[in-house]
Amino acid sequence: MIQAPSMLVKETVKPTLLLIGMALLGLLLFMFSIDLMTFSVGKLNSVVAKDIFTATENPFVGLFIGILMTALIQSSSTISAMVVAVVASGSLSLTQAVPLIMGANIGTTLTSNLVSLSFITQKKPFKKALSAAVLHDFFNIITTLVLFPLEVSFGLLSDMAHHLAGFFMTADGNQHTQDFAPYRFFLRPLSDLLYGWLNWPLFWLVFGVILLFGSIKLLSNLAFESILSPKYKKASKHLFKQPFRAFGYGVFSTAAVQSSTITTSLVVTVVATGKASLDKVFPFIIGANIGTTITAAIAALYKTEAAISIALVHFLFNLIGALIFLPFPPVRRIPPRLASLFGKQIVKSRLIGLAYILLTFFVIPFLLIYLNSE
Repeated sequence: MIQAPSMLVKETVKPTLLLIGMALLGLLLFMFSIDLMTFSVGKLNSVVAKDIFTATENPFVGLFIGILMTALIQSSSTISAMVVAVVASGSLSLTQAVPLIMGANIGTTLTSNLVSLSFITQKKPFKKALSAAVLHDFFNIITTLVLFPLEVSFGLLSDMAHHLAGFFMTADGNQHTQDFAPYRFFLRPLSDLLYGWLNWPLFWLVFGVILLFGSIKLLSNLAFESILSPKYKKASKHLFKQPFRAFGYGVFSTAAVQSSTITTSLVVTVVATGKASLDKVFPFIIGANIGTTITAAIAALYKTEAAISIALVHFLFNLIGALIFLPFPPVRRIPPRLASLFGKQIVKSRLIGLAYILLTFFVIPFLLIYLNSE
């Protein structure tokens, strides 16, 4: 039986409207979670806040806190949004937050490494998969090795972000910007209301983190469904043909998903199955790192200048990394070659791969944080 055109239109419109409604709900929950966290951190006792963030006074420890926290949560978007909220509340300075953002960029690559372990029983696919996973690692690690000393010595990223943030502020400064924040008119009263019912700022902080994670998950799933659609699959055949095209796909796909872990994990599978080489997917990974900064950008909307600055730090870190590698083919080939060599070593002894993951993302960061606390 042939369906009438009007029935086909209705069937198409209904899922589309549902997806739009769920996307708006996810975005609303996301903005409310940021506001609730900012509000809760502001209400926390200053002594408690100081105890929580004292370790970040050491930039090296802050870097490894960012790695460990992101590895445990497996979402740099969540960590960056949390950092924005804490900076917005005034409990964390911009210079203290920069190493956390750098660490979050490294920690987020854990997921693609775990995805590569699913090929561990197959020698050749496992080599390709882990090489693709560590390619993401190497981009972030090399960029950190370049920018971290410059930030610690000269405040490169924090100064650049601070100056650029001025373009987003009005002549009246922070307070004027906050007064005109559209969502504060209906979200901040809700935060006030919840706090009036239960005067436990730590509880609402934890609740805000859970709500943040849930909203990002909802938005990620919605965008992930669109990525798996037939139209996207057809377009993906041309995805990795040209470096700058792959870079553009990486930026926009990850911005839609709000998670570089999802898009780069897909890349691991693409390389493992032989559909693309490391050289071809590397520009996509670079783009994915820039695309994931949209979460911090949304979180910083209508917040303090410091919060906007930390969102800009996240963007500048990945942008400078892209400018180091993307425009110059000889430089762009270095991380894929290193990743390929690493993959060959892993195939000889697969325990090295597991040891690399445990040491990089858990053991070394935990030991450094623990020793510093002692």
